[in-house]
Order: sequence, then structure tokens, then C-alpha cells
Amino acid sequence: MAEWVRVADVADCAEDGCLRAVRGNGEAIVLARWEGEFFALEDCCSHQDFPLSDGELENGRIECVFHGAKFDVRTGKAVQLPALKPVRTFPVEIRGDGVFVQIE
Repeated sequence: MAEWVRVADVADCAEDGCLRAVRGNGEAIVLARWEGEFFALEDCCSHQDFPLSDGELENGRIECVFHGAKFDVRTGKAVQLPALKPVRTFPVEIRGDGVFVQIE
């Protein structure tokens, strides 16, 4: 059953381009802020097991620093090789000053 979990405060990722590693119910998640919106993705590159939270966020894409694979922050879709598979995304809600992610 899906559950909403508070993973951060809004202030923890206050600026566009922010990437932050968080955990929710044992899931490793990268919290991203782009164009004023928050997004949550699996914090693991689908090409190789490397944290996306160590990468950079530019033009709505998270770049893995290991081999340069890129993922669309909104959909998790792999948009640049060497990654072919998408990464999971999670619904996000802002409630007051908290960032909540829905985890199954």
C-alpha cells in the first residue's frame, strides 16, 4: 500500500538545480528542484549502480557523474547514453514546509 513520507523540508532544497539524497521507508531517493517544482527519483543510475544525487541538474535533466548518462527529472526517462532504462519516479507533495514522497 502506498504511503506518503516526509523526506525533507522545503528549505533543504530551496534553489532551482538542487539535488539532495534522502531516504523514505528504506528507499534511496534523489530529491530535485527544477523551475520551482520538486521531483523525486530513484537515487541510482540505471546504467551502473551509482547515486544520481552526486550528479548535476541542468535543463531539467539529472546527469550521472560516473558515465554521463542523463535522465529527465519529470519522467525518469533515460535521455542520453549509456543509460537505456528509465529510473523510477515518485509522486511529490508540498505540505506546509515539508516535502512528502509517495512510496509503495
